[in-house]
Amino acid sequence: MAKRSAGILLFRRTPDGPEVLLGHMGGPFWARRDAGAWSVPKGEYGEDGSEETPWDAARREFREELGLPAPDGTPLPLGEVTQSGGKRVTVWAVEGDLDPADVVPGTFTMEWPRGSGRTAEFPELDRVAWFGLDAARAVIVTAQTAFLQRLAEQV
Repeated sequence: MAKRSAGILLFRRTPDGPEVLLGHMGGPFWARRDAGAWSVPKGEYGEDGSEETPWDAARREFREELGLPAPDGTPLPLGEVTQSGGKRVTVWAVEGDLDPADVVPGTFTMEWPRGSGRTAEFPELDRVAWFGLDAARAVIVTAQTAFLQRLAEQV
């Protein structure tokens, strides 16, 4: 079964058009990459047999990834995409604002360097920033560009 993730695409309205909050994926694999290395804050759900809904998972993952509470607001469903690795991602847009300097990302542990037997801890997201939709398209994970288009059609 394909892995499933859910997330919240936070957006704000500016005089130049909507901006979206994206996170740069943490860890050594993404450290020197920019294009394709930014993502909607999201995470996996449903693997442990829990009855967690995708919306509840999106709200939980927002807190885990950014260290801040999920925004209150009316969720705009942006649907689902399948990423190149087969993961199915469901996203909602929520209007809100936050200062990226307030983000305290969650962390994960992995063996690094691979095969060394040593483990290291890395942030889930090593940077968080606001992007206009055109700038976001240039850096977001390719499959997730569909969420940007769907957002543009709704706001």
